[in-house]
Amino acid sequence: MKPADETPSALERLLAVLDLHEVEGWGPRGEDDLWRGGTMPALGNRVYGGQVLAQAIVACGRTVDPARAPHSMHAYFLREGALDVPIDFAVERLRDGNSFSARRTHAIQHGKPILTLTVSFQEDQPGYDYQRSAPDDVPAPEDVRSAFDELGPIDHPAARWWSHDSAFELAHVGGSLFLGPDTTRSDRQMVWVRARHAVGSDDPLLHRALLAYACDQVMLEPVLRRAGKTWLDVGAGVPMASLDHAMWWHRDARVDDWLLFVQEAPTAQGGRALGFARVYTRDGVLVASIAQEGMIRLPA
Repeated sequence: MKPADETPSALERLLAVLDLHEVEGWGPRGEDDLWRGGTMPALGNRVYGGQVLAQAIVACGRTVDPARAPHSMHAYFLREGALDVPIDFAVERLRDGNSFSARRTHAIQHGKPILTLTVSFQEDQPGYDYQRSAPDDVPAPEDVRSAFDELGPIDHPAARWWSHDSAFELAHVGGSLFLGPDTTRSDRQMVWVRARHAVGSDDPLLHRALLAYACDQVMLEPVLRRAGKTWLDVGAGVPMASLDHAMWWHRDARVDDWLLFVQEAPTAQGGRALGFARVYTRDGVLVASIAQEGMIRLPA
C-alpha cells in the first residue's frame, strides 16, 4: 500500500482552497461575514461537491468562537460549480446561545447559489456517553488493497485522479467498484479512508470539514454495488450527483489517521437513492454519522 505521505501536493492544494479569505466591509452595515475561496481540479470538469461542503463549514466556523466545534450540518446541492470562478460564502449569524451557535451560508458563483448549508456548533461539554460498537473482524487498512494498488498502473485520467490526484486514499474492504461490479449485489460496504499526508494542524474545525470533503466520494457507492454497476458505468453515462447531505460529528478525529466508513443504501427509487454511513476510528470510536440522497439515473 502506498505510504500516506508520498503525494502531499493533492492535500496541500485542498488545504489552500480551504484557507478562505475575508471580503471586508461587504455587508450593508459593514459586516465582514463574506468569505471567498478558490477551486481545485476535479473529475467531470465541475467543482467536487465535497470541496464546497468543506469550504462552507470553514466559512461558518470562522464566525464562531473557536471553542465551539461543528456538531451537525444540513446542506442542499443546487447547481454545478464552475472550476474557473471563485466561490463566495455569505454567512448569516442565526444564533449564539450559552452552549450552541447556528450559522447559515450560501455558496455563490455568478450571483447564484450552488449550495446552501446550515451548521450548528457546540462547546465541549460533559454528558452521558454511548455509541454503537464498530463491526468485528474488519481487516486492518494495511491488509486491504487500496485505490493506488488497483489503479496506479493504469494510464487513464480517472484512474490517475483516484490513485494519485485525490487528497484521500481509499481502501475498500472486500473490493472496490473501480473496475468491476460486486457479484454479491450487496447494499452495504466498508471502506478505509485517510488523508494522503499529515494535515499539520490539530484544529477540530479543519478536520471535521476535511471529513465532510472525504465522505462525498463514497456515500452513493453502496447503490452502485447493489445495482451491479461500477464507476466505469458512471463515466460511461449513468448520471450521478449529490442532492442533499446531512452530517453529525460525535467526537474528535484526525483525518490523517485511518477511518472506517460502515455504509448502507436502504432504498433507491425515482432516479434517487439514499446512503448512510457511520465513521469509526481504527480503535472503534464512533466519530460521525452521515446521510446523503443523490440523483442516480439507473435503468429500472
